[in-house]
Amino acid sequence: MLLDATTPNSESDINNSRDASEEAQPASTVLNKEPVTPEAKQSDIQEIRKETRSAVLFVDDDVEMGKLVLKQLERAGFRAQTATNSEEAFAALEHHDFEVVVCDVQLGGESGLDLCRWVVENRPNTPVVVITAFGSMETAVGAIRAGAHDFISKPIDAELLAHAVRRAAQHSELHRELARLREGAGVTVAQDGLIGQSQPMRELAEVINRVAGSEASVLITGESGTGKELVARAIHARSPRRHGPFVAINCAALPSNLLESELFGHVRGAFTDAKLSRDGLMREANGGTLFLDEVGEMSLEMQVKLLRALQERKVRPVGGTKELDFDTRLVAATNRDIETEVKQGRFREDLYYRINVIRLRPPPLRTRGNDILLLAEHVLRRVADRSGRQVTGFAPAVAARFLEYDWPGNVRELENVVERAVAMARFDKITVEDLPEKIKEFRSDQVVMGGENPEQMLTLDSLEERYIRRVLKAVQGNKTQAAKILGLDRRTLYRKLDRYEARDKAAKSADSTQA
Repeated sequence: MLLDATTPNSESDINNSRDASEEAQPASTVLNKEPVTPEAKQSDIQEIRKETRSAVLFVDDDVEMGKLVLKQLERAGFRAQTATNSEEAFAALEHHDFEVVVCDVQLGGESGLDLCRWVVENRPNTPVVVITAFGSMETAVGAIRAGAHDFISKPIDAELLAHAVRRAAQHSELHRELARLREGAGVTVAQDGLIGQSQPMRELAEVINRVAGSEASVLITGESGTGKELVARAIHARSPRRHGPFVAINCAALPSNLLESELFGHVRGAFTDAKLSRDGLMREANGGTLFLDEVGEMSLEMQVKLLRALQERKVRPVGGTKELDFDTRLVAATNRDIETEVKQGRFREDLYYRINVIRLRPPPLRTRGNDILLLAEHVLRRVADRSGRQVTGFAPAVAARFLEYDWPGNVRELENVVERAVAMARFDKITVEDLPEKIKEFRSDQVVMGGENPEQMLTLDSLEERYIRRVLKAVQGNKTQAAKILGLDRRTLYRKLDRYEARDKAAKSADSTQA
């Protein structure tokens, strides 16, 4: 739908014309004109932010156009207010916190680009969308140079306007989230190393607190790189055994004969080079916790010996004749499907029941929402401090890529990406150009959401784009066939694809401009 000041109102619009007329008054009338005192700012700051959440300021000297745009933005889910000139816009921005500013490039005798520059300099976290004349590429380039986040051409298409404002609002939210994370990154790291504020991590922390006081064995399963050893350390740190040792061993790193010696110890002369007797890790962990990582890689022969030791609470050192007591809590971990391993005879069922008294599963990184940014900020600080590089944060476009990417390698992959980006960074903030190609070019076509976590939920625009990309991938890029499957005519599909391409190009251009 194209918006024009002469566009006739529907019957419902006519019935609501009085309300719309009142809503579309200039910002100096609609907004509170009383000055906000420092005391009011201190006492009411949270309420003010709550009231202006998802707010858009539309600046145009055409009052009738303002009425039309106001209603369209509100139908799209935004709280919209209008101003007719720069002075009214300055007053509104001075006393209220808008997420997005939309302004015409011509404001009577004034230039909308001057307003754009002022917002960029004084409200750097508030993106500006500039409305330009149809086909005026020179004006569009001038808008980008003035710092505009995006631009749209007249006549205004309601769908394109809502899409541009929604993207700008997401950009604004990323700016604010990054700033919040930078302020809080230093205090959100638990003493045991677990980092996260998402619902899956809060649920994991709650379970850890409940099981930490128990002596029961714990099995930690899940994808590689999710932080299973950190979970084991958190259990130890919150348990009555926290003053005892935490001893970890990777069962996949040693052959069976050496693993037996490491766990149970050996006596002098038990094998070549065994010049001294040595206690094994099960006794070294007395009074504390033994962590067996990759326990699913253990040979069946070694599994039998481990099971007997756990049942009897005694170990017999290699080459020894006496059994020795040990007092250790066992925590094990594996990234294998342990039930399948049992069914296929590669893991003993009796040992499975012995170590799987309590089961924990750290969530994959892709399900943890803004924890991704929190972890990235934490890793960035650590790597920058260690390397002595003056890299202080991420560009919003990088944050958007991080949230969209599915992180198959989980936290370990995130650490690798951030460390590489710090090494490659040319500026004080990491840009998209500093990221690996697989993240720069990643476009998710996953349309099924896992779980009920609000942080994982997507906008309708994002779901539509992902589904279109998934259909195109399934038909090897055949747009005619894709249009039939999607129930669209080809022109509509081409228009949507052109919009995605233009958006991606604009994002790259904007990232280069920020750099």
